[in-house]
Amino acid sequence: MSDQSVHETVLLEPAVAALLTDEAGFYVDGTFGRGGHSRLILKHLRQTGRLLAIDKDPEAIRAARTEFGADERFEIVQGSFSRLGEFVANLRRTGKVNGVLLDLGVSSPQLDEAQRGFSFTHDGPLDMRMNPNEGQSAAQWLASAPEQEIADVIYRYGEERFSRRMARAIVEQRKIAPLTSTLQLAELIKNANPAWEKHKHPATRAFQAIRIHINSELDDLQSVLRQALDVLCVGGRLAVISFHSLEDRIVKQFISEQAKGDDYPVGVPVQYVDLNPRMKKVGKPVKADDAELAGNPRARSAIMRVAEKIA
Repeated sequence: MSDQSVHETVLLEPAVAALLTDEAGFYVDGTFGRGGHSRLILKHLRQTGRLLAIDKDPEAIRAARTEFGADERFEIVQGSFSRLGEFVANLRRTGKVNGVLLDLGVSSPQLDEAQRGFSFTHDGPLDMRMNPNEGQSAAQWLASAPEQEIADVIYRYGEERFSRRMARAIVEQRKIAPLTSTLQLAELIKNANPAWEKHKHPATRAFQAIRIHINSELDDLQSVLRQALDVLCVGGRLAVISFHSLEDRIVKQFISEQAKGDDYPVGVPVQYVDLNPRMKKVGKPVKADDAELAGNPRARSAIMRVAEKIA
């Protein structure tokens, strides 16, 4: 089965509809994945429009070049979207981008391919890197990280209240033998979790936390949001699809701060325009409708926020 056949792009139509304001514009898909959003953006773009796609995953890069390599409107670069400013500057488009789309988290092919090490239900090497050719794998990190650091990561990025028990179990196990497989880690965490949540695997939060840490996901997100302001033109839009509260909180706070503008002491008589707001919110947060949820249960936690640069 091909990646494209198993990957259901979340909030496909709403995201592209919110993003595209000029069919001859320049857009950035910061998380190409398997090209769902890019495909629809290109469908709407005129011949003079352009799309830059970014992805860490070498499999995503190969898929992009195979499907879109002959399209002169399309270009893809491998790397983190935290390098957005650099990639756009290389094309001399800083301040000229009409829209930036970020579809956060991992794609279905990454989750479903056991060899990638993201899944706690299919056995594979304990990797979890979006680019398996760079950085430290989950197995390498868990083999050497201090117990307190492991506990802090699981608590901070997984909001897991039993993080200390899980970290202790990991450290005790590695004294006996190294953790090398996903199901080995999942079973260890499951046994260390005394309060399973209904309809949720007991290792869900811990796996999410370790993945976020290994891939610097939240740091990259905070970085790309700041850069998006610089690369967008006035009237350009930022659309971000999040899948858990930590991501959404960062996006919501960023948009609110940019829409609010400068801080002044309480009581200082200033007009809104004098606060130098740089963005405005576009519509309300968007979630998947019943029809999408029926076909793609993974969309249930997705939420999209959209903002437009005004200065």
